Amino acid sequence: MSDKLLDNVMTFETVTRDIRVAVQSYFLDERSSPETDRFIWAYRIRIVNEGADIVTLLNRHWIITNGKGEVEEVRGAGVVGEHPRLEPGESFTYTSGTPLTTPSGFMVGTYEFVNEAGEQFHVDIPAFSLDSPHAELRIN
Repeated sequence: MSDKLLDNVMTFETVTRDIRVAVQSYFLDERSSPETDRFIWAYRIRIVNEGADIVTLLNRHWIITNGKGEVEEVRGAGVVGEHPRLEPGESFTYTSGTPLTTPSGFMVGTYEFVNEAGEQFHVDIPAFSLDSPHAELRIN
């Protein structure tokens, strides 16, 4: 799997307990159907172990909010069917996606990791926007 993120796409990053999580999202116009309120995004995530411990990703927890403020929570084991084990300095990159019934929204979440000593801990996934060309431009 490629270990690179996309050029010319905004990256959202955070570091928790020496685990860096970088996220990029992009709208999939060819898979979306605005006339039936179906908007699809892909997101690419790179997880980097910047610490001294070997860590394994156990679970994920997502909070997905659409443009109407409706919230969906998703919990599950691993990511894309895997439980990446990261030695110091190693990284793991994957791509996944989400549908919404609105042309914009955002996601935020956490990963649950365990280190070699058996200590479980949570790592933040930064909030990132899901913007489509079908969304109304708002300036706050």
